[in-house]
Amino acid sequence: MPSALTANMMETPVTADFLPLMGTDYVEFYVGNGKQSANFYKNAFGFQSIAYAGPETGMMDRVSYVLRQNQITFVLTTALKMNNPIADHVYKHGDGVKVLALKVEDATDAWKQTTIRGGKSYLEPTTLKDHEGEVVLSGIHTYGDTVHLFVERKNYSGSFMPGFRKWESRSNPTSTGLLYVDHCVGNVGWNQMNPWVKFYEEVMGFRNILSFDDKDISTEYSALMSKVMSNGNGYVKFPINEPAEGKKKSQVEEYLDFYNGEGVQHIAIATHDIIETVTTLQQRGVEFLNIPGSYYETVLERVGKIDEDLEPLQKLGILIDRDDEGYLLQIFSKPMQDRPTLFFEIIQRKGAKSFGKGNFKALFEALEREQDARGNL
Repeated sequence: MPSALTANMMETPVTADFLPLMGTDYVEFYVGNGKQSANFYKNAFGFQSIAYAGPETGMMDRVSYVLRQNQITFVLTTALKMNNPIADHVYKHGDGVKVLALKVEDATDAWKQTTIRGGKSYLEPTTLKDHEGEVVLSGIHTYGDTVHLFVERKNYSGSFMPGFRKWESRSNPTSTGLLYVDHCVGNVGWNQMNPWVKFYEEVMGFRNILSFDDKDISTEYSALMSKVMSNGNGYVKFPINEPAEGKKKSQVEEYLDFYNGEGVQHIAIATHDIIETVTTLQQRGVEFLNIPGSYYETVLERVGKIDEDLEPLQKLGILIDRDDEGYLLQIFSKPMQDRPTLFFEIIQRKGAKSFGKGNFKALFEALEREQDARGNL
């Protein structure tokens, strides 16, 4: 994988970026109970209260809680009444990601550039104003019920955006060292990976920097295929998974069954000290996949010398992989809700730009053990 990744990135011609992105602005989750979800992400993950919108701010059909940790912003939104698209989304999917919002300099141009290339409009350019300035939003649909919003906030000085008020809380848990969104992975249906790869290439100007087939990502029982899409500057990466034929149901099939369609499978969040971050997350109740001790018996033979001691990595269940640029450390949580759908990855990159191909077998066997326990393998 290292050489393939490096070659792919070197051979891709540099073209004018018609959709310059500055990174992830925020991730919005539609959830059944925003107040309780916000409390969970604050106390378990170390997010801080930033802003709130609801009936008190003139938003009568929903409430939204905005949380932040370093460069990561989460918005947790709940419907207040039935016959509401937010309530319908939660009924169909359970708690899950609705919006992957992207930072842009010009939200109007971002909408024009993507819709003229075939993107389906979700929100025409809209300007929101208050006494702290203005935010321009626009958006397009992507896989399933997920959408991309383009957020232009260069003329806004408030805590989040117009329509929200500052949310001050007496409960302010300490940070767990989470820094920024590294990548977001989408699960799509059978034979839908390539059409969505084409969408990101043609509509958003992304390029396919890495591909995995069912020989790369498989166990005795199940398999999947994946392609990693990246924008021009590499600030935004969206791997896309689809199921592949196997003896039993893959984790992507399980996701599609319980999510009732395509959607965001997991969000990978970066840290500078994965041992400290994961230790704190576990102490606060976040559960991670269990990795057998046999994985660590040979891992250093495969990845070579690393800066960390192996013992704490093994104790926490942290995986290790290497490419031509360096190595990475990663770990995957169990699902964040009762449906086996959305989960998180915590990742520390020590130079590596890849996605842990050497860990796929151990990771998928761990996922299969969880599936089997649920009776879904």
